[in-house]
Amino acid sequence: MIKFNKNLVLAALSMSIFGFNMAAQKSGGGLAKGKYTALVNPFIGTAPLLDTKIIGYTPPSDMRVWAGLVFPGSSVPNAMVQLSPMTKYRSGAGYEYEDTEILGFTHTNKGHWNLCHIPLLPVPDGAVFPYKSSFSHDQEKASPAYYEVYLKDYNVQVKLTSTLRCGVHEYTFKNNKARKVLFDLGRANNHVDDWQIKQEGTNAVSGFQRTGGEKIYFYAALSSPIDKLDIKDSAKSGGYALVNIKDGDIKPVTVKIALSFVSVENAKENLKAEVGDKNLAKVFEEGSLKWENLLSKIQVKGGNEQQNVMFYSMLYRSFLWPALRSDVNKQFVDEAGKIRKENYHYYTLPSLWDDYRNKLVLLSIVSPDVTSDVISSIINEGEIKGFIPTFFHGDHAASFIAGSYMRGIRNYDVKKAYQLLLNNAYKEGGTRPHIAEYIAKGYVPEQDIKNPVIETKANAGVTKTLEYAYDDHALSLLAKELNDTEHYNDLVKRSKNYANVFDKSTTFMRGKLADGSWVTPFNPEFPYYEYMYREANAWQVSFFAPQDMPGLVQLYGGAKPFEAKLDEFFTKPWNPNYIAWNISGFIGQYCHGNQPDHEAPFSYYFVNKPEKSQKRIDEILDTMYGIGPEKLAMSGMDDAGEMSSWYVFGALGLYPLSPADPEYIVTVPIFKEVSWTTSAGKKVTIKNPNGKRNLETIKVNGSKTDSYFISHDLFKNGGEIQVITK
Repeated sequence: MIKFNKNLVLAALSMSIFGFNMAAQKSGGGLAKGKYTALVNPFIGTAPLLDTKIIGYTPPSDMRVWAGLVFPGSSVPNAMVQLSPMTKYRSGAGYEYEDTEILGFTHTNKGHWNLCHIPLLPVPDGAVFPYKSSFSHDQEKASPAYYEVYLKDYNVQVKLTSTLRCGVHEYTFKNNKARKVLFDLGRANNHVDDWQIKQEGTNAVSGFQRTGGEKIYFYAALSSPIDKLDIKDSAKSGGYALVNIKDGDIKPVTVKIALSFVSVENAKENLKAEVGDKNLAKVFEEGSLKWENLLSKIQVKGGNEQQNVMFYSMLYRSFLWPALRSDVNKQFVDEAGKIRKENYHYYTLPSLWDDYRNKLVLLSIVSPDVTSDVISSIINEGEIKGFIPTFFHGDHAASFIAGSYMRGIRNYDVKKAYQLLLNNAYKEGGTRPHIAEYIAKGYVPEQDIKNPVIETKANAGVTKTLEYAYDDHALSLLAKELNDTEHYNDLVKRSKNYANVFDKSTTFMRGKLADGSWVTPFNPEFPYYEYMYREANAWQVSFFAPQDMPGLVQLYGGAKPFEAKLDEFFTKPWNPNYIAWNISGFIGQYCHGNQPDHEAPFSYYFVNKPEKSQKRIDEILDTMYGIGPEKLAMSGMDDAGEMSSWYVFGALGLYPLSPADPEYIVTVPIFKEVSWTTSAGKKVTIKNPNGKRNLETIKVNGSKTDSYFISHDLFKNGGEIQVITK
């Protein structure tokens, strides 16, 4: 038996991980240990959207269309730490592909103009304020749990990786004299209200950064001894600290840093538990393996290289948010500011208005344990506030919780969640504004405003009515499961309220005043942020009734007029004079760059024309993702993974049209075969043996089905879907 020197083996492994000639680095250029991580390109979504044909209008010179807004840095799934380069503060994710300078590397992210806490930057001898360095994309690499870049002005090679709560930086300076690490604590994507840093022993620093109500603690250990700590404008916005490193070694400088939303002591404990003595190569290997295990749950065959890269990049992007907020000891700070310790991991509130539609369904199938903890976290916040919280608009925790429950995820206090959701649905002063009027009238009245403009602030009465009606449907499912007949009957009745804002004379969902008259004048093409509609125009919300699509078809007068209206929807050109920051990516009036009409391409199914839906789905998959000269732009803001998850479901041939219901509409996958393994080890196979694009027949476990929907039971038990195409 041959005995190997353990240290030599580890050294060889490190060299193989960090070699620059790996064949599998094609997509994002970053390191990849596995087959599926090698296909991910974290830069997709970072480039600007410039094609005016896709945008729908010519943006003003000072406008960067809200496209992508994602970060390319290191994270593991649903982590507290998301370690990424900053090229511009207050710019969504802090990184814009067209920028040429890096300002630092921050440790939290989402892509939403907030977070980006605790910026660090290696600073060489002779560098002066303001600290920043130029870089080029040909010296930049990224893959799941890894980011690398060469800072040209500073002559420093930077490598980053991360764990759930920790980041690991490795800085290789060309000049090893007078090296420094900038802790740029006076800056974040939010205004910094306060910060602090102090030295701990010979080679560590600790402190905090506070932005608004959020206080983030850190503990950072350096591989080299600290010479001194220079602090400029302590505690002030714009202030910073320089950690000066003692001369005398030529090794790369490694910074191991942990965060905590509770205390410095917890951050130190997080670092010890998750990183300890591990080097960057080992931490990366563990992070990459986490991603490989997740991504490999869905395996596809028969796609081209671009489709494979796009699919796994979008699948990766779907599992970055919500983010962990509890420490290894399970402590967290609740919404009342109290330090708590519960028997679940505490997470941020999901971006419910965006991702209830698809991303949270994907999370529930792939990561049911995380889903359960997220719901427990939402209930925790709800107990403090008296209402289940929402994000931005609507009451879509109702859909998320009901849908998760219907899919068998029940490891939380469902009765408590249900009672709080009833508060949302019936009590004024909480999650649903104008709920009393909605209950009394069956719709949310709009204000009577003369000469409204895009930014007019009003009730968004049409969107609220449509969303509340859907949330009523979602809550009715839970009421039925919990044998609450009284509320079930009332909520089912209320779920039909979408019809109360449908104007048959124009065949649009239209704003209604308190006296029951329609808002006049009425331009169905004009987009509003809050007047009648939320970030949409009349076209974009007029096909939203996923709880009752047959009823919606009848409102239009039947199948033929409904089909004709859809045809016009997808072909009527967008008026290029209507410019809205986050409304872009048009196919006719359909806007893929924002969420309000993302269910509309599936609407042809309800007039028995699935081939027309498939034409639009394929067009969206082909033209709205990975676009632009670098193929790195998206048609709209990713919104914490909602756009990405739309791609995942669209590419797989299943979509949760009504996410509260445990069923999926079947479309034609872009792959010849899909093999989806659930967390319980059950396998769902989706096949398109003919390889054509028009749906003819659906077979489930060999038997033809008359429905376009398949039940979630297939994910519970395993099985095969054959999509027969022509």
